[in-house]
Amino acid sequence: QVQVVESGGGLVQPGGSLRLSCAASGGTFSRYAMGWFRQAPGKEREFVASISWSGGSTYYADSVKSRFTIARSNAENTVYLQMNSLIPEDTAVYYCAADHRGTVKHGSREYDYWGQGTQVNVSS
Repeated sequence: QVQVVESGGGLVQPGGSLRLSCAASGGTFSRYAMGWFRQAPGKEREFVASISWSGGSTYYADSVKSRFTIARSNAENTVYLQMNSLIPEDTAVYYCAADHRGTVKHGSREYDYWGQGTQVNVSS
């Protein structure tokens, strides 16, 4: 059973940056594709970014492309989401997810394991 735990959320001003981390345990992390999703109040969960098992492929939602960067360290069993140029619309609970099949994907139903989420608030 794979467990993933997010960290790094908080309050940031518009235009600022945050880096989220997701630590995985209980499985072979290097075989899993990893993804980030977010859910704002009153809205459905939406895809943010995905990275393949090797880190060689990434995929982003249009709303975050060029502002967010997903990366992973298989040696540290951790995936990161660097978020720059944050805007109030980025306010949400951010979730990390793992999928055993290894390739990038954006559908939430395709992921096997989920974390509890970390809150990001972008406000002045």
